[in-house]
Amino acid sequence: VADVTLRSRINSVLSAQAALDEAVEKFVAMRTVEGENLKKDILLKGERIRTLVAEVKERSPLVVVEYQEKLNNRLKDLLGGVDVDPQRIATEVAVFADRGCVDEEVTRLESHLIQLKDILDGGGQVGRKLDFLIQEMNRESNTIASKANDIQIVKATIELKSEIEKIREQIQNLE
Repeated sequence: VADVTLRSRINSVLSAQAALDEAVEKFVAMRTVEGENLKKDILLKGERIRTLVAEVKERSPLVVVEYQEKLNNRLKDLLGGVDVDPQRIATEVAVFADRGCVDEEVTRLESHLIQLKDILDGGGQVGRKLDFLIQEMNRESNTIASKANDIQIVKATIELKSEIEKIREQIQNLE
């Protein structure tokens, strides 16, 4: 009788162990699929960010040209057609261009996008690395927004910040 009871308990334990092993396998498989889906989503958002950064990069030099034209026209209107020293205008435009230059920030964002992909492709625990990287991307986009003297760049920066925030929310689900 004791032998039958012992065997019954052993079979119950083995059955429970098999069920637990199967549940753990399914859980790990589900987490793997979820992780791959998050990775794809983050990479898609990264591509959208890359497009927005390219728009800022393309638009940025045009802002200086437009400023110079506006300045010339405004001065002609104010001075009644009297010619203005071209050297003085060039100096003003140079100061404006220097203040609004976002080349460094664009370059850093492009670098951060490469790092984003590398971190995701590297696997392992990526949550903290990505969290730090997203903070840096936010910092660069904030700097671009503060330097922007152009509505199109401001709009692109707002979208940029929105996409970065979406990634930040997604990485909260990663380890």
